[in-house]
Amino acid sequence: MKVLTTPLPVALRDAVPDDMAAVQAIYAYYVTRTCASFEEEPPDLAEMTRRHAAIVGRGLPYLVAEDQGEVLGYAYAGPFRPRSAYRYTVEDSIYVAPHVVRRGVGGLLLDGLVERCAALGIRQMIAVIGDSANAASISVHRRAGFNQEGVLRGVGLKFGRWIDVVIMHRTVLPPDAPPPA
Repeated sequence: MKVLTTPLPVALRDAVPDDMAAVQAIYAYYVTRTCASFEEEPPDLAEMTRRHAAIVGRGLPYLVAEDQGEVLGYAYAGPFRPRSAYRYTVEDSIYVAPHVVRRGVGGLLLDGLVERCAALGIRQMIAVIGDSANAASISVHRRAGFNQEGVLRGVGLKFGRWIDVVIMHRTVLPPDAPPPA
């Protein structure tokens, strides 16, 4: 595995179906080797393509970060909860290729996601971070203005151990922004 040690010339863009093989490979790494995701079996390409279509079909952002055609990471905003009262609140998901962790790709993706959500009138963004030991994800969210709201202790079981979930939150639009008409 190559490890990047210099700043990355990364571009953000909307993800397209052709990106899903790279997205699936990145996600499979986290599913099989970490507790960042509570999935225990990596979804196949067809499932990742279906998930992408569901997000963009709702008009929500799904971004990739790339350098010279290589997808280095992805992020998307999905519905926080299904009830209509939550329609202006989203949950973010961010995953970066293992060889670019801590190189600014996650922050770039998260900043782009927040910007896109603000343009859509999204008011709140929630991060549900798998594993309280996931310092990289907690840190990137904190740098993007998220506050830790709580820790749900031992709510997941993966790799034979109980895993925490860290809940973080940030306001996307100003607190005095009026409700949409």
